[in-house]
Amino acid sequence: MSMTDLLNAEDIKKAVGAFTAVDSFDHKKFFQMVGLKKKSPDDVKKVFHILDKDKSGFIEEDELGFILKGFSPEARDLSMKETKTLMAAGDKDGDGKIGVDASCVASRDGPSHQPKRKLCTGA
Repeated sequence: MSMTDLLNAEDIKKAVGAFTAVDSFDHKKFFQMVGLKKKSPDDVKKVFHILDKDKSGFIEEDELGFILKGFSPEARDLSMKETKTLMAAGDKDGDGKIGVDASCVASRDGPSHQPKRKLCTGA
């Protein structure tokens, strides 16, 4: 399965193009632009598994720096600052990695005091 099986190729292209400048990446805007915020929890999990390059079930910091390439191979790498910011947004338990439920939290807006599963499903 590829990213374009889940998300519109033109939306991906526009989103990647919007963040070509170093330190311009905004994960909330990016996920909105690619259409991830409108996707079902199952589709968000499928996107997560595409981005989880080592198939560990988590996205670690070293994988996170290449997250844009998971959407488009021609995309740039994230800067260290952008990577740290994205990790802080997604790593809610401080273990240095993002699990699939945390990716749902990071890809959607919602109150952080609700359980991760609840945010992921939109319930």
